Amino acid sequence: QVHLMESGGGLAQPGGSLRLSCIASGLSGSDHAMGWFRRTPGKEREFVAAISWHGGSTVYADSVKGRFTISRDIAKVYLQMDSLIPEDTAVYYCNSVDYYNNPERATIGSWGQGTQVTVSS
Repeated sequence: QVHLMESGGGLAQPGGSLRLSCIASGLSGSDHAMGWFRRTPGKEREFVAAISWHGGSTVYADSVKGRFTISRDIAKVYLQMDSLIPEDTAVYYCNSVDYYNNPERATIGSWGQGTQVTVSS
């Protein structure tokens, strides 16, 4: 059974930074491409960023390009969020993605609890 666990959220001021972490356990097969998504009340969950299984390729939503950086190591996937703006306020989730066919689509039907990011002065 796949288990996704996000952490690192919190309250940040506009212009501030946060670093999110994701641990994905129970994924079958070899390394998986991973992505970050976010959801605000009343809106659909939206794609934020994705990284290939080897970490050599990344893709970002236009709204976060140049401000957010996705990375990974052997154990976790990270989302470094800089120059935060109030519009980044959301619950952030990670999931596996099909990087080379549709990196903006999550491939695991279940989601973790997410981690709340609030950007406010």
